[in-house]
Amino acid sequence: MNRKRKIAVVVTARPSYSRVKTAIQAIKNHPELELQLIVAASALLDRYGSAVNYIEKDGFEIHAKVFNVLEGENLTAAAKTTGIGILELSTVFDNLKPDIVVTVADRFETMATAIAASYMNIPLAHIQGGEVTGNIDEKVRHAITKLADYHFVASESAKERVIKLGEEPDFVYNTGCPSIDLAKDVQISNLDFDPYQKYGGVGAKPDLEKYLVVMQHPVTNEYQDSRRHIEETLKAIDDLKIPTLWFWPNVDAGADGTSTGIRAYREFNKLENVHFFKNMTGDDFLKLLNKSMCLIGNSSVGIRECAYLGVPVVNIGSRQNKRDRGFNVKDVDYNKEEIKQAILKQIENARPQSSDVYGGGDAGEKIADLLSTVPLKFHKTITY
Repeated sequence: MNRKRKIAVVVTARPSYSRVKTAIQAIKNHPELELQLIVAASALLDRYGSAVNYIEKDGFEIHAKVFNVLEGENLTAAAKTTGIGILELSTVFDNLKPDIVVTVADRFETMATAIAASYMNIPLAHIQGGEVTGNIDEKVRHAITKLADYHFVASESAKERVIKLGEEPDFVYNTGCPSIDLAKDVQISNLDFDPYQKYGGVGAKPDLEKYLVVMQHPVTNEYQDSRRHIEETLKAIDDLKIPTLWFWPNVDAGADGTSTGIRAYREFNKLENVHFFKNMTGDDFLKLLNKSMCLIGNSSVGIRECAYLGVPVVNIGSRQNKRDRGFNVKDVDYNKEEIKQAILKQIENARPQSSDVYGGGDAGEKIADLLSTVPLKFHKTITY
């Protein structure tokens, strides 16, 4: 009897975990696969919500933890964090000896995973390649595509781009996005918890009969302007006086500016309509999002999960530039008045039509099945 294939999944940030949770579960449940879960970078840090706590609560065994985030939240720190990640993950892979390493999306920590696995001749699977955005993630994502052996993309246009990059068509699979699996599960769910009681946070506790959600991250190639960017959104939300649940930014370069902007504005303005959270489980966050009037900011959740759920989105700035969209997104610049008017228009209009541009909710099982059957390979030639 053949032994199970060892599949090492590397989770480096809170969005990464939510995005692949169903794939991790499907790998764990698959009779021919053995899950090796590695948690690294900002997923381990309390200031970014300590996603590792949710991973453990979900019942997953963590096989290794990699602390590699260098303080600074600037471009130099990001580059050095990547370097430390390569060093530490190489040791982890040497100890665990996985048959396939799985890496997710386009963050700088993801690059460390891809480089370490590639130089160690370990087959690499990449989830969410082939997409288009407007910052450093674009370079990182396509670089990982060239390092990866298997490509589990989230849309048909992403599949076409990966093939155009010279990848073998037989190893490019449109599985859909695993995060849509979660969205499918919560689509008809009620908001069956009190977010203030369950997750704490700080700020006012507005009534949640009707509310907005804000999730805005710094943009790495515009990081010097991150404080100005967040201040425009803060002013717009403050002016509207609509109950709002605001989520803390991720660890990208410029996060200091975003965080400082929020703290300074909060110090000099009452913001009686806004409550701030560090983090939330993916399921609860999507339940909260599904019942909201609109999502504001620049998170890819507005482009992916909200398209499937039919949640209106005001997308600010260039972070999601040219990414495939559903019918739910209105794009605006970093301008208080533009943001305000877009929010009002989105909440006045009928709820947008749901879109399956990122799949129909069965990506996790598709990915696990493919990982159990693909030929193990770590060498390839550019193909046109």
